[in-house]
Amino acid sequence: MNPHSPPRSRRSLWRPRQCLQRLVRSAITWAAIGASFGAPAATLDLAGYSDASGAITVQHGGDTVDPYFALQALLLAHSHGLDISVPAKAWGAWLLPRQKPDATFDRFCRNGPVWAACKTADADDSQLGLWLAFMDTLPAAQRSQAAWVRSRTATSAALAKLVDPGKGIYLVSPVYQHGLLMDNLELWEYAFTHRAAESARHPSFTKTLASVFWDGQRKRFLVSTQPGQRDTTHAFYPDAVAQIFPLLVRFPLIPGGARAHYRRWMEEHRTEWLAQVKGDFAWGLVAIVALQQNDIPSARCWLQSALPHRHSAHWTVTDEVAAQILQARAITPAPETTACTVPSNSSHPAS
Repeated sequence: MNPHSPPRSRRSLWRPRQCLQRLVRSAITWAAIGASFGAPAATLDLAGYSDASGAITVQHGGDTVDPYFALQALLLAHSHGLDISVPAKAWGAWLLPRQKPDATFDRFCRNGPVWAACKTADADDSQLGLWLAFMDTLPAAQRSQAAWVRSRTATSAALAKLVDPGKGIYLVSPVYQHGLLMDNLELWEYAFTHRAAESARHPSFTKTLASVFWDGQRKRFLVSTQPGQRDTTHAFYPDAVAQIFPLLVRFPLIPGGARAHYRRWMEEHRTEWLAQVKGDFAWGLVAIVALQQNDIPSARCWLQSALPHRHSAHWTVTDEVAAQILQARAITPAPETTACTVPSNSSHPAS
């Protein structure tokens, strides 16, 4: 049963709305057709996130730069067809000179007009992998320059040192000797970033991840290789996010299949997800999973709940990219009358 269906007494009012919905669907279809015939890509607009120096802050007008979030946001935009060339060029020129001798990156805080290293990275493995992937988005003439070639060599070597030869996965850092599901999936997404993990003992990184992180007893992915994972208290992050993250990167070895996994996740966590923006962060990455699963109603509901908080303390640069990806596809917020907290058949992926 579709909860969006109107009562019988409002059928005459519903027909124009149905026509409007058909027009919206047609607009989305023609946008896709236009893209296939070489229509210019929408340009990523990071006004308020990218400053004159090229730094990209975690939040709008923020005073913190975390290279992981900037790289995640740029790669997300690039993989979904947005033109990132302008902010990417400036960002690369800003970050490259700040790479440390061991090839890792710090986080940075603003001190007046100056950005100074103020914290170490949360995780070296994913950040190094995303930096390698980011370099591949740059024009060949740029990434073939000596400084970029040196960076690629150093980054690849540093990442290779994080491989756990026993398990065949990547560890967080030389200090934190455990592996994280989501970090390893980010490395899996780009084949050239995980070659060092494959060996005669572990020939397939894909199969290794499924073996290490899938909990057959609980039918869930483990967040980490740390002990006690089956006894942790539930939290949306990292627990629920870890369950849907394999779909974001299109990881193929999901027991029961991606569609059933997505449907179950939405039944369990949709309401919790849409409420996150009020106290935590907007989690636009889940809206991108909905888009990839052809669950447009859930993507529209995310816009409905999250856009009022745009550029607030609950909105990151990744959320901004997610919103621009949806808007580039003519996806609009669900009407306020839509019961977005009630899962329905329309939030299941299409056949």
